[in-house]
Amino acid sequence: MKLALFDLDHTLLPIDSDQSWGEFTVRLGWHARDAFTQKNDEFYAQYQAGTLDIHDYVRFGAEAFCQRGPEVAAQAHAQFMQEVVRPAILPEALALVQKHRDAGEHTLIITATNEFVASPIAHAFGVHGVIAVELVRDAKGWFTNEILGVPSLREGKVQRLQQWLTREGLDWTDVDATFYSDSRNDLPLLECVNHPVATNPDDTLRAVALEKGWPILELFPKQ
Repeated sequence: MKLALFDLDHTLLPIDSDQSWGEFTVRLGWHARDAFTQKNDEFYAQYQAGTLDIHDYVRFGAEAFCQRGPEVAAQAHAQFMQEVVRPAILPEALALVQKHRDAGEHTLIITATNEFVASPIAHAFGVHGVIAVELVRDAKGWFTNEILGVPSLREGKVQRLQQWLTREGLDWTDVDATFYSDSRNDLPLLECVNHPVATNPDDTLRAVALEKGWPILELFPKQ
């Protein structure tokens, strides 16, 4: 199987969807602006530095939509898609995904963003599936702000992809995999695939890519 894997934030999107979702919910009045924005920015800086505790972040970031229930949360996410995400889906990113689809490759977005935020975005890109941070559900089947299983961050992306391969009856030797990512956090998975592509890379990933001779793709200017 030829497999095309894409990180989401700052790889296919020129924004961070998790951070942008938090900012959007501040505009909806779901949070006290100053306190939430400061904490949200602190978590994002930790992600960029490769030090994020994703369990703490998900408890913080997912609490509001979990509390508001499925109907209110779905309406808010639809508005988020219309106002924030779709304007950030650029032709270059769509064309990259389509190139792999046209070649008959199986496409997956693999992201450290939680499944509630990420899944509709993956659908908008027309990919075959999404591996995101899964959330525990309550007795009614609605999301909680606790992580289910292995979070798809750093080494967790390798573990989650291994789980996906196992469910498909495959192993690493059965796939020819390309992975596009911007982040040092994704070095564990980039090291595992056949064709790593540093895409809009951060400084650490750019240095590694130059050292190892990996392709560097500047899909769009960083914002």
